[in-house]
Amino acid sequence: MRPKKSRSSALRVESFPPIYRADAQVLILGSMPSVASLEQGQYYGHPRNAFWPLMAELFGLDAQAPYSKRVQALQEARVAVWDVLQSCVRPGSLDSSIERASEVPNRIDELLQEASGVRHVFLNGRKAEQSWRRYFAARIDLPTTTLPSTSPAMASLDFAGKLAQWRQVAARRSGPLG
Repeated sequence: MRPKKSRSSALRVESFPPIYRADAQVLILGSMPSVASLEQGQYYGHPRNAFWPLMAELFGLDAQAPYSKRVQALQEARVAVWDVLQSCVRPGSLDSSIERASEVPNRIDELLQEASGVRHVFLNGRKAEQSWRRYFAARIDLPTTTLPSTSPAMASLDFAGKLAQWRQVAARRSGPLG
């Protein structure tokens, strides 16, 4: 999906459809795909984003496999992925550049009806947490955990530090993979 020009000089960007199966047990929510992700048409497409390497550590998937194989591996691990925001005006890739008045949330409540086994929501970074609180916390009664952002802009924590906290995702799902 290519970004669209809005009334302002900034671009209106739109998120991707969710990655999920009906038997998903955990949901990972980001804020909005980066410019690199939008250009590639893939979640977490920036080469320095830690998301896929973290998923490789947690679920044994190949972080270098074709995107479709990585998506399939997440689905088999019963992990759903989406963004809190469906669209927004954001010049560049930084969450701090999102124009709050332009935010349109995704229909996460509808996703959770289809994937009714989701029992925990993980928020990938502070912006995802802020948007979740603004749009969903009062009406969706699920436990949430905010994790350190996988973005390369979140350089204050190294990979090992992120992995230690992201291990909670694997701990919240149960049963064999597949």
